[in-house]
Amino acid sequence: MEPAHFKEIATAAVPLTDVVCFHLMGEPLLHPQFESYLNVCAALRLRVELTTNGYLLDESRAEALMNPALSQINFSLQSFESNFPERDNSLYLQRIFHFTERALRERPDLNITYRLWNDGAAGARVTNDRMIEKIRQGLGADFKPDEEIHRRKSVHIKGRVYLHRDVRFEWPHPGQPIRSTTGFCHGLSSHIGILADGTVVPCCLDKEGVVNLGNCGSRRLSQIINSSRAQAIYKGFRKGILVEDLCKRCTFISRFDTNTHRSKKAMPQSL
Repeated sequence: MEPAHFKEIATAAVPLTDVVCFHLMGEPLLHPQFESYLNVCAALRLRVELTTNGYLLDESRAEALMNPALSQINFSLQSFESNFPERDNSLYLQRIFHFTERALRERPDLNITYRLWNDGAAGARVTNDRMIEKIRQGLGADFKPDEEIHRRKSVHIKGRVYLHRDVRFEWPHPGQPIRSTTGFCHGLSSHIGILADGTVVPCCLDKEGVVNLGNCGSRRLSQIINSSRAQAIYKGFRKGILVEDLCKRCTFISRFDTNTHRSKKAMPQSL
């Protein structure tokens, strides 16, 4: 995304939200103007949450991540083993631990989450146990995750540093079989997604822009989220109905099934 376009979108987001998230499949640390985008958000008083695998965390990028605009950084630690199963991750983790210790000293208000979102994947139990032990040693912290992640997904490590575990998920795509026509999602109620070309999508899992609600290069962001298609999706979620075909094929949405049952019980019979 070009700098001028990013600034326009960020400015348009100010009346709508306090937080912007640098993710949606891409690796934010790859962007050559990453630091300037953080500065734009700082000037607009937008808090930034960032998700990264941390592989490119060198000294200059670590310096950029000390920007006061950042309120939370999520390190997707499962990514390294998934992409480089035969490689030693010691140096990779050492850079992340070094940054974490610096943040604990200089930015004690910064939330840092180490993610292991691969439960259920082949060999994940062994690799995760090994990763957790390296975190203990690297940060000099004694913590014990719950054996059952469904009971407690997040565990405190030290300061504002947490380990968060979750089950592995598939990115939804039109080729998947229909899972359900009913369900609930936080898309369009807690967040929207904006792709690099300005395409607005209803949630952070539509990385291909399948549910294209419009482009903020040609339409105002407020117009897009109040369009008839966007509102139909939003109202459908509130009623436990999946309007869009991609949503019917999404497996991630199963995590919110309890919300679906709750909304159905709350609905008047006339609906």
